[in-house]
Amino acid sequence: MNALMYCLKDKKYSWCYETTPQPRANNRVFFWPRGKVMGGSSSLNAMVYVRGHPYDYDRWEQEGAKGWSYADCLPYFKKAQTHQLGGDDYRGDSGPLYVSRGKWNNPLYHAFVDAGLQAGYQHTEDCNGFKQEGFGHFDMTIKNGVRCNASMAYIHPILSKYKNLKISTNSMATKVIVEGSKAVGVEYKQNDATKYARARKEVILCGGSINSPQLLLLSGIGNADELRKLGIPCAANLPGVGENLQDHLEVYIQYKCSKPVTLYKYQWKFPWNMVTTGLQWFITKSGAASTTHMEAGSFFRSSSKVAHPDIQIHFLPSVVIDHGQKMGTCHAFQGHSGTMRATSRGNLKLKSTNPFDSPLINPNYLQTEQDIVDFRACVRLTTEIFSQKAFDEFREEVLDKNLRLNSNDEIDSFVRSTSETAYHPCGTAKMGSENDKSAVVDSKCRVLGIDKLRVVDASIMPSILSGNLNAPVIMMAEKAADMILGVPPLPKLHVPVWKPSDPTKQR
Repeated sequence: MNALMYCLKDKKYSWCYETTPQPRANNRVFFWPRGKVMGGSSSLNAMVYVRGHPYDYDRWEQEGAKGWSYADCLPYFKKAQTHQLGGDDYRGDSGPLYVSRGKWNNPLYHAFVDAGLQAGYQHTEDCNGFKQEGFGHFDMTIKNGVRCNASMAYIHPILSKYKNLKISTNSMATKVIVEGSKAVGVEYKQNDATKYARARKEVILCGGSINSPQLLLLSGIGNADELRKLGIPCAANLPGVGENLQDHLEVYIQYKCSKPVTLYKYQWKFPWNMVTTGLQWFITKSGAASTTHMEAGSFFRSSSKVAHPDIQIHFLPSVVIDHGQKMGTCHAFQGHSGTMRATSRGNLKLKSTNPFDSPLINPNYLQTEQDIVDFRACVRLTTEIFSQKAFDEFREEVLDKNLRLNSNDEIDSFVRSTSETAYHPCGTAKMGSENDKSAVVDSKCRVLGIDKLRVVDASIMPSILSGNLNAPVIMMAEKAADMILGVPPLPKLHVPVWKPSDPTKQR
């Protein structure tokens, strides 16, 4: 897990973005790493494979993303995937992205799931299948002990296969070249040289939720009034570019562990363990270095009024401090716990016309009262789970003494002072109908008002999903590929989706 976090603050691999100070989070500046290498953020993430809830995609269609219901998206989830457990109505068995389960060698995983059951929640066999709600295994994008990112899954296998594929490294796109109302190419910098790539058919942006809207704005596609202030000629007046920014916020609820069963034994204080674990991985691709250790997790509802899970916990038999840059000081475990459908909306704006200047990122965390109320439930319900009998033989004191539950004010203070991004920004070039003045792309990912230009990444999500975003983005790319090729979409798949037997109960 520690090795996983090393790259996040290394500017060779990460953009290392920062937000503007957040007024409702003690004016803190939040660190936002994003992938700067082949495979993008799938090369830096924690490799947790989560699709979100089926209702999320049905909501997308209601929000104007025609053809993006769950029945439309499920075939592409399956197409993208090869699951270690084989295919079924929900899983794929012949796609490029390999998805596996951990071996659950740590007793803390069992304690976490048992605690959930003791608290009255249910077990789920597959949170990406029939039933998201419950406690159980998390899937991971790991193949034979090695990260299976988008680059390994899709790019490396075809590098020598297609002569028309050219990859330009050490390059930075600086502008989409627009002639009239048509995108005809891209301007980019490679080292110190300015170069141009002309498009015979289309230009497709896949820069992610920060870089894609930034590039659109630099190209004159955005709010005309704001572009005018920066002296950028407006090619298309789309006020939605950079707006609608959403992210998952989470808190780390950490406990000292009374038994030496955590990842602490693999830290620098135990060099022999580090060396042997590293050698085991290099030689056999097995052992403690062959997993993300986020093998168990949960989804549940904050109240009976919520139709599907709005709280997620990633369980970890270790602790994360400062995005993994600092080591724990004792055996400990934690839950990364957060709400999944925040109502606050942020924005992204250009700092200058220099494409190498990071944009101004304002997620507007905790701006609505609903988000604050939801986090109170999140903290209370998570600590209730860790207080169950299953953790009695492992749990000692809470590590953060600021975590107190005596009042709403105490919980609010804890959230405002300790919450962090879950690394899931999205929505900054939202997909919607042409009648939606905040939409940036249509349901075929085409930028409104500009011919031959598409965006395919998390920025076009109309609203945030109930879970991690890597798996959905890969699904979106598979679906968009058929649109770009002009072939009919895969047939819809209508499958059962679990519902609570008693909707009047929270669990």
